[in-house]
Amino acid sequence: MTAELGNFALVLAMFVAAVQASLPLIGAERRYTPWMALARPTALLQFVLVAIAFACLTNLYITSDFSVLTVSQNSHTDKPLIYKISGVWGNHEGSLLLWVSILAVFGSAVALFGTNLPPQLRARVLAVQAMIAFGFYLFMLLTSNPFERLVPAPDNGQGLNPLLQDPGLAF
Repeated sequence: MTAELGNFALVLAMFVAAVQASLPLIGAERRYTPWMALARPTALLQFVLVAIAFACLTNLYITSDFSVLTVSQNSHTDKPLIYKISGVWGNHEGSLLLWVSILAVFGSAVALFGTNLPPQLRARVLAVQAMIAFGFYLFMLLTSNPFERLVPAPDNGQGLNPLLQDPGLAF
């Protein structure tokens, strides 16, 4: 159920990014304030949704849910907790989710603390951020879904890449 929740949050974040990329940009072009004002709440909602997705993936790694393909390929029940957690971003799918999470953090920072920016500029900045995020979401959902199920689920995972099992690389 956690994988489905994370996947659903990722899909919703993609749709929110589509709204954030289009309406505020059109509003800035036409000087239509209500559409420009949508940039702030959509950026914050996108952050919340991608944070939910990242938390779900982290939970899947911590609980060793090997019914999820990336968890099965990059985690093992015998690994210490630090390597289970760092396994979240120690693979292609998880690192894409981490990157889009960081992008959402900075987008929400602009939405919260960019009040001194002219409204048109803030709307355009958040729209461009959303375009980039939309590309990441679309790529993740179509080719590199971190919540892809593995049926039947194995008893144990393959473990994290040995080159990544270093305390310095865990952070």
